[in-house]
Amino acid sequence: MELCRATSLSWTPSLSTPPFRCYSHSLLCAAKKFGISCLNSEDAPDQPQKANAMVVSITGATGFIGRRLVQRLLADNHRVHILTRSRSKAEFIFPAKDFPGIVLAEEPQWKDSIRGSNGVVNLAGMPISTRWSPEIKKEIKESRIRVTSKVVNIINDLQAGVRPTVLVSATAVGYYGTSETKVFDEQSPSGNDYLAEVCREWEATTLRVNKDVRVALIRIGVVLGKDGGALAKMIPLFMMFAGGPLGSGSQWFSWIHLDDIVDLMYEALSNPSYKGVINGTAPNPIRLAEMCDHLGNVLGRPSWLPVPGFALKAVLGEGACVVLEGQKVLPARAKELGFSFKYPYVKDALKAILS
Repeated sequence: MELCRATSLSWTPSLSTPPFRCYSHSLLCAAKKFGISCLNSEDAPDQPQKANAMVVSITGATGFIGRRLVQRLLADNHRVHILTRSRSKAEFIFPAKDFPGIVLAEEPQWKDSIRGSNGVVNLAGMPISTRWSPEIKKEIKESRIRVTSKVVNIINDLQAGVRPTVLVSATAVGYYGTSETKVFDEQSPSGNDYLAEVCREWEATTLRVNKDVRVALIRIGVVLGKDGGALAKMIPLFMMFAGGPLGSGSQWFSWIHLDDIVDLMYEALSNPSYKGVINGTAPNPIRLAEMCDHLGNVLGRPSWLPVPGFALKAVLGEGACVVLEGQKVLPARAKELGFSFKYPYVKDALKAILS
């Protein structure tokens, strides 16, 4: 799951790549204010640029959503700056041979990379899909606040002419708290639990950005996609316990297909109408028991024996609340904006992912 009920039951697929070559400032990157470039000028591909091509700086680009967003931006000939705390990890996930022209910047170079960018996407944060201890819970919150605060301070320190015009920042449906009976949209108040507290502070930090910067806060639900996300954690338990629902099965499951959350963020970067809070969830949330029925049908496995809550708690500890509790969250704002979901129904989403 990506962040707070969303960030991150995710994993990084194994890649076998040759050593990655990265160079310091070249004349090309200096001329275009790219900060630290991963190509020398003579190595840069001769690619045509769209008239409206963007330069986008991304934190959390090595994560489940970030990887796909980078691919989407590059496919449309936009320029991407990866803001990373681990160059080796970024090099591994974005090898030069597959991602020519991409810019990698460790923290000392973040300001150079953000300067002159059209937009920034903030996806960084420690995964919550782990056993929670007081230390882990502190780091889950502080990792989000720390990176967001750094990005906001950099943007605010830049002059208007080189300051990004839009900041798209992830948050999560964990903002609303949990309920089996309430329906939440962007106007709903925040909950009272730990994850709601994390999201409130995370969003408040984002909103400290300069008032001239358009802000889109995407409250992400459970992200479903190939090679990671929620399914990577659910399927092994599902198979082990004969394919039944996790816990009672009556909890709401507010989900979204990976392609749709990436498209929503892409639209938020380029469309000035996308501002404020936008729920990143599909228009048809379901009960978890129904979700597991659809999953069983796609996998050709009967769904009859529930996965006991203690099994999930044994793996995730207190973090199991991400799956064992839930909320019904509707994307009211996205629908108002006319956003078109490729996968409005979970049955179709699962078929596309697992077939």
